Amino acid sequence: MSWKTLEYKDGKVAFIDQTLLPGEVKYLTTSDYRVIAEAIRKLRVRGAPAIGIAAAFGVVLGALEYKNSTDLPGRIEAIIAELAATRPTAVNLFWALNRQRAVLEAAKSKSNVELIELLEAEALAIAAADERINRKIGEHGADLLQDGMSVLTHCNAGALATGAYGTALAVIRVAVEQGKRISVFADETRPLLQGARLTVWELMRENIPVTLITDNMAAAVMRMGKVQAVIVGTDRITANGDVANKIGTYGLAILAKEHNIPFYVAAPLSTIDLSLKTGSEIPIEERAPEEVTSLGGVTIAPAGVRVFNPAFDVTPAEYVTAIISEYGIAKGDWENTFREWVNRSSREP
Repeated sequence: MSWKTLEYKDGKVAFIDQTLLPGEVKYLTTSDYRVIAEAIRKLRVRGAPAIGIAAAFGVVLGALEYKNSTDLPGRIEAIIAELAATRPTAVNLFWALNRQRAVLEAAKSKSNVELIELLEAEALAIAAADERINRKIGEHGADLLQDGMSVLTHCNAGALATGAYGTALAVIRVAVEQGKRISVFADETRPLLQGARLTVWELMRENIPVTLITDNMAAAVMRMGKVQAVIVGTDRITANGDVANKIGTYGLAILAKEHNIPFYVAAPLSTIDLSLKTGSEIPIEERAPEEVTSLGGVTIAPAGVRVFNPAFDVTPAEYVTAIISEYGIAKGDWENTFREWVNRSSREP
């Protein structure tokens, strides 16, 4: 691809400010972990895998800032806690920070220089693995798409939501690379329009046919027979196969089932949270009312109206046709399949 969502070099992180897309492609560069935390909180960096990668590098930036501290491990613990408090739903954030915490625990007796080198190596490994993992997701998922299919997607689960290549969009990208003629319907994804602003931007840059629709058009498009599959990403999957994703996904899954359209979820193994049995245990982030009451800086609702603005909803496993990871495709028997994937990953070097 001709662009990267996020890169680390020489003690600095550069990332696309996604709040400015599609109007402006602007990279922000920082050596301050606080900027990373704020970028995650303000959705300048967004998407579960991308959040995890950014946070891992945020730990490195913080360690570099306090490289002369007499208590660097203590400083790093505080930085990890600050980054963990940015957003509650995407489990990849905590997965990446726990990997950095494990490095810290194993290296507390080492010098500050050695500790920083180990944290940097771990963050680079997380980022490097992401593209490889996403391509594997794409390869597995592409087998589910036939030539001539039209796919509906929601929010943005593309390269902007990951280190590179995407999850749901990886499936589409690989299918296209295989020579299949795939077209996409992209839900606009209210209230922040990640589908309209981000997914459409990505697909148009790669000349993949895409049609933008408003969220409330999905049912009509399905009924017209214009969609043969739905593919989305996810921010957390529980042991029973329940899936948390951008608000509106649950309704889309119900519509897909009613119209006998397969509903696929694409995600890396790091998004699966076996510590939670069902989706009812997933913390759902609620965001500012202004995201709903204004659009592009213009107020669109009466002042003082009460607003409920959950950023995510939970789709029960009964509505999920398959979950696609780098280890293959799960179709039911969710927890046993997930645990088998975890066991396979533990045997890898």
